[in-house]
Amino acid sequence: MSSSHVPDDLPAPEWLLARSGLRPVLQAVVGGSAAAGTGAEQPVIDPSTGREFASFRDAGEDLVARAVESAVAAGLAWGINDGPRRAALLLGIGQLIRHRTGQLAEVESLDSGKPLSQAWADVETAARYFEFYAGIADKIYGESLEQPTGFAYTRREPYGVVAVITPWNSPIAQMSRSVAPALAAGNSVVVKPSELTPLTSILLGRLMLEAGLPAGVCNVIPGTGPSAGGALVRHPAVSVISFTGSLPTGRVVARIAGDRIIPVNLELGGKSATLVFPDADLAAAARAGVAAVVRNAGQSCFATTRLVVHRSVHDRLVELMRSQFTKLAVGPGLRSPDLGPLVSAGQRDRVRGFVERAIADGAVVASDVTGDLPPDGFFFRPHLMVAVRNEMELAQQEVFGPVQSVIAVDDEDEAVAVANSSQYGLAAGVFTSSLARAHRCAHRLAAGQVQINRFPAGGVDTPFGGYKRSGLGREKGAEALRHYTQLKTVIVDIGGADG
Repeated sequence: MSSSHVPDDLPAPEWLLARSGLRPVLQAVVGGSAAAGTGAEQPVIDPSTGREFASFRDAGEDLVARAVESAVAAGLAWGINDGPRRAALLLGIGQLIRHRTGQLAEVESLDSGKPLSQAWADVETAARYFEFYAGIADKIYGESLEQPTGFAYTRREPYGVVAVITPWNSPIAQMSRSVAPALAAGNSVVVKPSELTPLTSILLGRLMLEAGLPAGVCNVIPGTGPSAGGALVRHPAVSVISFTGSLPTGRVVARIAGDRIIPVNLELGGKSATLVFPDADLAAAARAGVAAVVRNAGQSCFATTRLVVHRSVHDRLVELMRSQFTKLAVGPGLRSPDLGPLVSAGQRDRVRGFVERAIADGAVVASDVTGDLPPDGFFFRPHLMVAVRNEMELAQQEVFGPVQSVIAVDDEDEAVAVANSSQYGLAAGVFTSSLARAHRCAHRLAAGQVQINRFPAGGVDTPFGGYKRSGLGREKGAEALRHYTQLKTVIVDIGGADG
């Protein structure tokens, strides 16, 4: 693996790996130890250069089985561990993540291509998940219910082994989002990260052991979806599935969960619309529209990529965004530009195809970034598209790239109808100075989360999940514990029938 194509002012990927304690041939974390898969060798590519810098062997059925068996054995003790002990361990994990933020952020940026500043924010979010659920691990209560001849009470108990399958766009934050509440509730976990971005998931698995988490409570197995993912969700000892990814793969996972009659949490993407009314703070709305393509180069499930704008302020909003688009810097993630590359050559070509077909359908490029892109890597200029109609492919399908679409409407009813005319319903936004309109639209929008006068908004404590084909269930906040616990009702008769 020659480093001849690495820009002179950037650290070599191999050096970053070595500093983080990883070797170029990556291994899983199973039962507290390193383990190798037995499947085909999978390359790990630096999106900023297009160069392979690491690899791993796909986790086959044998390694998946070892990981699940380890989780079962470790979970027997972890599940009956008291809440304060779990809370202390989760808090320790969060603190250790914060202590290693710089190192983790560099590896996350290298692996995914995202700007270093955004990787720092994702690592801090990961730490916050563990801190938040540490604070709730000893407060998982049931209820007491009066009965005619006695009383009843409920208990929230862990399921056992949770399978967590994460996407490539925010590896460490997505893993932490599911693992932290699952562990807080007393479950053990097997994580299958995306084969495109396995590095920080493996690092986090090792870091959790360093923080004192018992071996086997959290296992990390890098592998492909058909091999490792399929074996994991089909394993009879897996009791719950948490999947974040594409709609087609989500359908497959849901069918398997249905056949097995086990709970499944699905986050399957979105096409989030933001409504902008004449009384809106247009500068704030423009910032939201630009942020949607800046964050992770638009590779975000909740990105607001349909701006549904009242015709009277359409041109002004486009002008505000155009001026910001022309200033955006695109470059290698470790340089911390505004936008890094897309995650793969396939993803870059897919996004380019969406733009080309949209232009053929009548959409117009209002602005894109000028100047030369880096010669290597999977870079794509951010595009601001106008004259977009809601029935266009660009407005209906998840592009997952730095492309913003603007759709003009004439009134509130039309704006809501356009926003709801989608198979997705993950998030939505409203920009208006009218409190009445803001709440009226929030109630009418078919989305799992509605953000008013700021997008993105919310944190680790705000429940997140979608309507319609955006998925099932909710992550984040105390609400997530409903997914990672099962409810038991105990009914006690104290009427004295035995004397």
